[in-house]
Amino acid sequence: MSLYTEWRNLSDNHESQESEVKFWEEYLKVEAGIYNELLNNKQEVIEGKVSDLAASHNTSVEYFMGFIDGISESLKEEITLETIEADSTIKLDIDWTKLYFNMVAVEAHWLYNLQGWNAILPEDVRKEIQKAYRNSKTVVKEEKIGRNDACPCGSEKKYKKCCGK
Repeated sequence: MSLYTEWRNLSDNHESQESEVKFWEEYLKVEAGIYNELLNNKQEVIEGKVSDLAASHNTSVEYFMGFIDGISESLKEEITLETIEADSTIKLDIDWTKLYFNMVAVEAHWLYNLQGWNAILPEDVRKEIQKAYRNSKTVVKEEKIGRNDACPCGSEKKYKKCCGK
């Protein structure tokens, strides 16, 4: 069983809602600790054996796999999660702007409000990223073409006699 599958089983299968809440509280503390350390050290590239990296962050390989799963969409180079094992050597090259945007998108305020961001992205850039996220969620309705309006294809016919048939 791959490490990714183990992580998915650990995060998805809980006996009760109480055990699920306890699991996520514990995991999110670990995740925030890893991110805090990365941001404070301005560590843009994480490289090494998964088991060694997990040990250096005082966590299990499964929890570290959860971190990799979470950060995978914010990397400069794509990685295949299903192939990662505890003894795999990985290289995670972080795109800070994309990471911040993704944290805002999943509403992970405990991560995008970490003090370490101040040294990575200036406040005005972070506000611009938050604004870009909000704008990406805004639905803009296009103006509806009336039956008797000129057809937008340029035929000079009424829409109902042209593309609206």
